[in-house]
Amino acid sequence: MLSSTVQIQTTDPSRLIRRLCKHWSHKFEVDFDDQHGRIALGDTQCSLTAGENSLTATLQTADEEQLTREGVVADHLQRMSADETFKFAWQR
Repeated sequence: MLSSTVQIQTTDPSRLIRRLCKHWSHKFEVDFDDQHGRIALGDTQCSLTAGENSLTATLQTADEEQLTREGVVADHLQRMSADETFKFAWQR
């Protein structure tokens, strides 16, 4: 299994989890609460974990090409934020 992880600094990680999971719930299978989120992006799993003033997103897949979804997840997280700007440094 291949994975890519990013941690971003945010004032309200729980809000981002809720907003992103609700946003994608019409298209993908999602499961979430205030501390964790899981989104099934086809063959790629996206896990979200709230920390203290941070959010960790992890993509897991068997297909290396699917790790390119990093950009899609980053773009949507940025859109879900009302007024914060994030730096995304994915670690594979």
